[in-house]
Formats: sequence, C-alpha cells, structure tokens
Amino acid sequence: MSKLQHRIERRRSRVRGALRAAAQGRKRLCVFRSSKHIYAQVIDDDRGVTLASASSIEKPTRSELKTGANVEAAKTVGRLIAERAQQTGVKDVVFDRGGYLYHGRVKALAEAAREAGLNF
Repeated sequence: MSKLQHRIERRRSRVRGALRAAAQGRKRLCVFRSSKHIYAQVIDDDRGVTLASASSIEKPTRSELKTGANVEAAKTVGRLIAERAQQTGVKDVVFDRGGYLYHGRVKALAEAAREAGLNF
C-alpha cells in the first residue's frame, strides 16, 4: 500500500469512527469520488442494507451531463440521492465524506442534498 493510500485509509477510519458515535440511529450518506464519476449511497448500518443510491454513471444522469467529474455532476447526484432517500422514508442522515476533504465535488453533493430536503 502506498503512502498516500495509507493516509486516506487512516483518515477514512477516523471519519467512520466519529460517525458511528454521532449517528444515534440515523442512516449514513456515504460518498465515493473517482476521477471520472461520483457516487452516493444511503446505508442502514444496523441492517447492513443500502436503501438508496445515485451516481453520475447512470444513463439518465450521464445523458444530461458533459462529464461525471465536475461540481455540476455532484449537484445533480446530490439532488437525486435526496429524492430517492425521501422516497424510502429517510429524512435524517449523517454525512460520511469517506476520508475526502469537504471541498469541491463532495461539498457540492452535500449542499445539493441539503437543499433537496435531507437533514444532516
């Protein structure tokens, strides 16, 4: 494992540990960001089940976006995950940034999900 991957793993485990302490029964909104796309999932950690998911790689989303690796794509995915989470009855979540800095695409996704009705 490279030095960079090791630092990311340590940061991810720190963030996840803090989330478990602060969750208090809320579902987890987990973000994964690659160089080409962005993905989001609402996860119920008690049951180990994914309740809702959205990504920039889905066909309807991909057709309206120029690329899946920019802030506009993150905003679209944020609105989409909020709508899908509300359809399953989830309003309150805890945001898992997954070791990424709260900046750029991750921040845009979080703010779009808040505007669309998720509370975190």
